[in-house]
Amino acid sequence: MASTTELKQTNFDQTVASGLTLVDFWAEWCGPCKMMNPVLEELASEYDGKVTVGKVNVDEESDLAVKFNVSSIPTLLLIKDGEVVKQFVGVTSKSDLEAAIKDAA
Repeated sequence: MASTTELKQTNFDQTVASGLTLVDFWAEWCGPCKMMNPVLEELASEYDGKVTVGKVNVDEESDLAVKFNVSSIPTLLLIKDGEVVKQFVGVTSKSDLEAAIKDAA
């Protein structure tokens, strides 16, 4: 069973360079971010080998948040081969995320 991948400045570019990656920009103190955790864990498990689900803690990796103009959290980016193809801000349903993954695949 796959789980989410912690993304940092050191592994971000390499992780998103090829394939599909769903990136969650979050913080420990953010209630809506915590609401997204079970959904992201489910997606990581269900799409294991097809989609990487990564998490960026904005308090620890502020440079990445600035790079992607993240001003509200949770912000989720769907990245295909290094390019952002879809962005979600706020709590997002699993079905909306799955639809975006299927569209991008």
